[in-house]
Amino acid sequence: MTQPHGPLHGMKVIELAHIMAGPVCGLMLADMGADVIKVEKAAGDDTRRSVPPEIEGESAAFMMMNRNKRGIVLDLKSPEGNAALRRMLSTADVVIENYRKGTMEKLGLGYETLRKDNPGLIYCEISGFGRTGPYADRGGFDLIAQGMAGLMSITGEGAGRPPVKVGAPVSDITAGILGAMGVLAAYTRRLQTGEGQKVDTSLFEAAITHTYWQSAIAFATGLSPGPMGSAHPLNAPYQAFGTADGWINIGAANQANWERLIDLIGASNLNDDPRFATNNARMSNLDVLTEMLTPYFQTKTTDEWLAVLEGGGVPAGPVLSITEMHADPQARAREMIVATAHPTAGEVETLGLPVKFSQTPGGVRRPAPRLGEHGAEVLREYGYSAEEIDSLLARSPDL
Repeated sequence: MTQPHGPLHGMKVIELAHIMAGPVCGLMLADMGADVIKVEKAAGDDTRRSVPPEIEGESAAFMMMNRNKRGIVLDLKSPEGNAALRRMLSTADVVIENYRKGTMEKLGLGYETLRKDNPGLIYCEISGFGRTGPYADRGGFDLIAQGMAGLMSITGEGAGRPPVKVGAPVSDITAGILGAMGVLAAYTRRLQTGEGQKVDTSLFEAAITHTYWQSAIAFATGLSPGPMGSAHPLNAPYQAFGTADGWINIGAANQANWERLIDLIGASNLNDDPRFATNNARMSNLDVLTEMLTPYFQTKTTDEWLAVLEGGGVPAGPVLSITEMHADPQARAREMIVATAHPTAGEVETLGLPVKFSQTPGGVRRPAPRLGEHGAEVLREYGYSAEEIDSLLARSPDL
């Protein structure tokens, strides 16, 4: 019998995070069933002001990053607000924070302080560059991390062109996912020993993890690979080609698929060309290979080529826009596009949980909280009286 709560049902998480990396970590845990309580300043997470677009006055960006969480506003500089958070943290399993280095310590909320009250606490820090090393005091943003990790040197159409960042904020998102992975690893150990620990990751490290192939090449050759457009640094043909009405990605990444490909597109003569006989030869002559293959793909539409290539066993796929991806039947079938009923914005579509569980399915259970929406509810759970709740919630200047 399946359980509808998700595999992390029962885990209590306090999120002291804003913008994206920390909230992604909280989102992943929340989608898998954890009770994530998001603590905000009076003005709210800065993403609430990342507008346009808005839906009925609510930030679309905030709603995307904070579904499945409960929300409370606390003034952490006031003795009362700080004490309330300390009470919450004394029984929490996890705390997530992505403030500048030293902020939590100044508030009396550093790991060494909190672990005295709660030895089992898992304290997840997500920062720009990590809490150690010469850049530990620097703030971090996705753009900066992508540049310093080398990602912008390998993204784009070719040498001599301006640097290009990956379109999605991959260091922010990946840092959040790595943070969640670290939390789960620490939680597994805590189940064995009862001991919590600090989990520390960063945007910089998250961006570096996306350079595995290029770093392997650089370690082996001493040379830094450059941008290759949609092409692959190790396999060919593995890239986008223009068709009669758009673009198609071709994944002929091994010899068998190469031979199938040229047969299916009517270019079997290329099999006798020594420049393309092996993957190594194709990589050495990639520009010529691309030039020779392109006219073949321009003779049919993307859909026509997909039918031919899929029928022949060659991996291929269209280059979709974001809205086309949202409408894709596979994305819908995998519940990657789901809806929530927001009390202000109405029915709002969002992205679903990318990990499926057979016995304890996770998913989107509630919309993102309105600012402070669950404050009274949360404080009641921690033993506060109605009068104390009114007093606490009335004090909420910006942190």
